[in-house]
Amino acid sequence: MSKASTLTNAITSILSTRTLLGALTATALLSTAGMANAAPFKNLPADPNAELSVGANVIINNSAYDVDGAEVLVLPGVFYDNNKFYARGAQAGAYLINDGTNQLSAYAQLAGSKFDPDDANGALAGLDERKASAAAGITYLRRTPIGGFRGQFATDILGRNDGNLARLTYLAKFTKDKLTVYPSVGLEWHDESYNDYYYGVSNKESARTGVAAYSPSQSFNPYVSVSANYDINEKWAGFASQTLDYLSDEQYDSPMVDSRTESTTTLGLLYKF
Repeated sequence: MSKASTLTNAITSILSTRTLLGALTATALLSTAGMANAAPFKNLPADPNAELSVGANVIINNSAYDVDGAEVLVLPGVFYDNNKFYARGAQAGAYLINDGTNQLSAYAQLAGSKFDPDDANGALAGLDERKASAAAGITYLRRTPIGGFRGQFATDILGRNDGNLARLTYLAKFTKDKLTVYPSVGLEWHDESYNDYYYGVSNKESARTGVAAYSPSQSFNPYVSVSANYDINEKWAGFASQTLDYLSDEQYDSPMVDSRTESTTTLGLLYKF
């Protein structure tokens, strides 16, 4: 075994401690206030006037899988941030550190792809279903005069893909009148377990369907995203976002895939309390 393979296996082994990370995340969520007060940062006080926005989102997902049509979902949307706890669409978390410049938080969110054999083409219709999951982890954001820099690490907490993922992101913000736009660009890492669940084809599936067996390793893929919020009036706001992911070779080489890119479009309407 090469030194590179040995190092990769060691790193993957360390990052696969889902039980430990899950326990740490849960502990952080339960003890946020105490940790924040003890931290050597001047954390922002809880905002008693924090605005709660609740609404519905229509999500259109053009998957990279070889399937017919796009998946359309209607999901509730919640946005709230009182400097201690926050909810942003499919993600919710608690700040461990939040001094206005540095934000360290424990969070949980929906994660993963979805593959429905009923929508697949050809022999792929005989493969097993792949389900979306939920991930929990730690995220750190550093605000600077030129934008925000964020690092995230999370692990599957539902035991569906048993994988880990990480993100490095640059975020910006532009505001004009009632419109606020948030562009971002970044790099995402998925470990071998994550990729094997969503893009791998087992020997059993191959024997049953004739689809070539495939076992991917870890991967890195870039992505870009832009979201916008428009305040219609004091109570209503419109929300839209567009995300484009560029698949790595490890993901694109899967016989389940027929596109190098996948996109997610979200349109929402929010009511502000």
